[in-house]
Amino acid sequence: MNKFKKIGLSALAGSLVAMSASAYEITMSGGASVAATTADDKGKTGYYMNDSITFTVAGETDSGLSITTKLELDGGANASSSFDNRSLAIAHDTMGTVTFSGHGGDSVLSGWDDVMPSAYEESFGLTTSPSVINGVAGDNLWRYDSPSFSGLTVHASYQSKEQTGSTSAYTDIGVQYVPEMMDGLSLGYATGEVDETATLGGVEVTGTDESTMWVKYTTGGFTLGYQSSEADGTTATQDDDSTSYGISYAVSEDFSISYGEHEMDLGSSTSDQESKGFSASYTMGGVAISASFNETNNVGGVATTDVDNYEVAVAFTF
Repeated sequence: MNKFKKIGLSALAGSLVAMSASAYEITMSGGASVAATTADDKGKTGYYMNDSITFTVAGETDSGLSITTKLELDGGANASSSFDNRSLAIAHDTMGTVTFSGHGGDSVLSGWDDVMPSAYEESFGLTTSPSVINGVAGDNLWRYDSPSFSGLTVHASYQSKEQTGSTSAYTDIGVQYVPEMMDGLSLGYATGEVDETATLGGVEVTGTDESTMWVKYTTGGFTLGYQSSEADGTTATQDDDSTSYGISYAVSEDFSISYGEHEMDLGSSTSDQESKGFSASYTMGGVAISASFNETNNVGGVATTDVDNYEVAVAFTF
């Protein structure tokens, strides 16, 4: 969100947390969007809207820890309870940040499932149930993010077996490197372990070990990227791999365009899932107009299951 509306509630300091009243603040940010999008694989147009308000309480303890808790209210999947993403982050300048996400947490791999440059959507982003190597995401997830060590950062996440719905817990770890002596270059690698029988988000996970590696380079208004991911199972039919390419161009500070491709080779299918998409976005103050036109062939490795998608959205932030 570009702009925060600060609400002074220092009088409540003593009743909220054990920290001095002058060391914390409460902020509120929000946004709303409306979009026209492909409603089904027949190309019919549908409409939807998103809206959310996020409350953030941030402050410092006497021992020097930075505490940040967030609670999002929106009209999404959890509209019946009014609450959506919520998290608690504990940070230290030299030791990094530990975050517990009660809802809406991202593991390292799920956050890095596709980091290719894009003006709006991933190349497979509008496709229903595409096959993607993306770790886990969900409730009651722990994550650690280190401070930068000469451009190198370390990231890790953990979700217990009770949350993964399997016989073992999920763990992953990743590193990102932004060389200080080479402007514009960034590299990343992550690896995670998922139990063979896990059912995550209603989808049965078939890979035991997952990994991804990527590289991006920015020069002038151009950003180029390449990413390779794989999942290794106990049988040959459970060995999957994918590659992604992307390029974006900042025409101006307000207008960007991009093109990307994603190809998924599933060991259980002879038909590769192939996605490609073009995106554009224009921002003007707190208003963003974005569009994406995507195409995916052989969705989920099923031959002739082809989908063309588009989406045009107008979003407001406050």
